[in-house]
Amino acid sequence: MTTPRRLLLVNGPNLNLLGIREPDVYGHETLADVEALVTATAADAGFEVRAVQSNHEGVLIDAIHAARTDCAGIVINPAGLTHTSVSLRDALSGVALPVAEVHISDVRTREAFRHHSYVADVAVVHVIGQGVPGYAEATRLLLDQIGA
Repeated sequence: MTTPRRLLLVNGPNLNLLGIREPDVYGHETLADVEALVTATAADAGFEVRAVQSNHEGVLIDAIHAARTDCAGIVINPAGLTHTSVSLRDALSGVALPVAEVHISDVRTREAFRHHSYVADVAVVHVIGQGVPGYAEATRLLLDQIGA
């Protein structure tokens, strides 16, 4: 069986407001910029990208479940769900795909409640605090893990 040449890009709650919400923390780039960056980075290795963003946890979990049949890995910024969602973590663990966790800001230097990630133990790649360019780095590192 050949490995699918597709990645799933998952962006959690409020990331649809990139470029508008707290630009001093998250910058001026938009979600469309993030999706274009990941798509271009993956294309360099011959991979496609399916992108999903939702403010609803179940939508993200359903997308992760669907990825198990046609994706080689997942790049995810769970946003606020990073710190609260065991269900999202279990979905990532359950599909048994390599996961890259990415955060635009350095969550380790922000409010104390942001210091814990439920995703951390299921991710093989962690890129934190590199701004939107961190998505490209996370994608490249994930592709290295996949052997692309």
